[in-house]
Amino acid sequence: MIIYTFPIRTAFIDRDLEMICPEMKVSALEFTQSPTKLPFYFILQFFQLLWFLPRTTQYLCFFGGYHSVLPVWFGKRFKKKCIIQAGGADCMHMPEIDYGNFRKKWLRKATIYSFVNCSLILPVAKALVRQHYRYDQGISAKQGLLNLIPDLNTPIEIIPNGFDTEFWKDQNSPREPKSLISVATGTSKQSRAIVKGYDLIEQLASLHPEMKITLVGDENYFTPYSNINILGKQSKDELLALYNSHEIYLQLSTSEGFPNALAEAMACGCIPVGSSVGAIPEIIGSANLILKTKNYHDLEAIVMTIMKNDQSEAKKKSRERIVTNFDFDNRKKLLLSHLATH
Repeated sequence: MIIYTFPIRTAFIDRDLEMICPEMKVSALEFTQSPTKLPFYFILQFFQLLWFLPRTTQYLCFFGGYHSVLPVWFGKRFKKKCIIQAGGADCMHMPEIDYGNFRKKWLRKATIYSFVNCSLILPVAKALVRQHYRYDQGISAKQGLLNLIPDLNTPIEIIPNGFDTEFWKDQNSPREPKSLISVATGTSKQSRAIVKGYDLIEQLASLHPEMKITLVGDENYFTPYSNINILGKQSKDELLALYNSHEIYLQLSTSEGFPNALAEAMACGCIPVGSSVGAIPEIIGSANLILKTKNYHDLEAIVMTIMKNDQSEAKKKSRERIVTNFDFDNRKKLLLSHLATH
């Protein structure tokens, strides 16, 4: 049995479980992101891992952090494989925007312990291994695991996310003219909104009242602009409809691993505009749709060019990019191959 631990249950956790469950027995153990609940969850997790120990063949963690410390320790102590899937914040040190595991003393220690002592690291993007960060000039250039843990010797293999493009597809329905959409959770917290690039989106809305912008994922996010529509978390079917009613998807993150919503929106025919961070350039694939540095005027120029031109060919290219390069079955095959060898 595989013990799968994570700090909070998300759509990509569900997708991993959907991949693994038909092939192997899995027990999913959610941890916490609340600092005040940490002591309780460490005790709870210890006894959960102890209870499952006789049936456990290996451990799988999404992200490195507090929740991965005990699975890694159990793995070493009882000679069971422990794999960590690196996802984003666990490979970043960006105190300037209050982001990344390495900005907090004890979280940094937990993250380093986990990555140094686990059996295998499976990042979702190459940029999480090592990157020379240039997007926001106020942030340190040295990011990624090998820059932040220079003596890291744990084997690393990149496995990008994969998507069900039979579900995420262009339904050829009418799209609202000059419509843009972005999806992110937790953005009612200001630092999180900046990480997700909402400051640039607000600027775009303020100077272009003709644009209709939808921000999905946090119903408590506040905006003073009437041309921004705020929606809370949506179901898969609701997201499918939203992607198919908008022309442009914005992924203007200051830092990112592999943004799932970007790929889902592209598979639905949205034309992407993204920042030059994490796997975003790799997902989008077209240099003219990438915001190389955090600059509003460059963003405006990219968006206006898309809106002025015929979008039919760009829509097709967006979908083809995901279908060709980020297949659900390919990720499933690679992930299962590592879980099968224990």
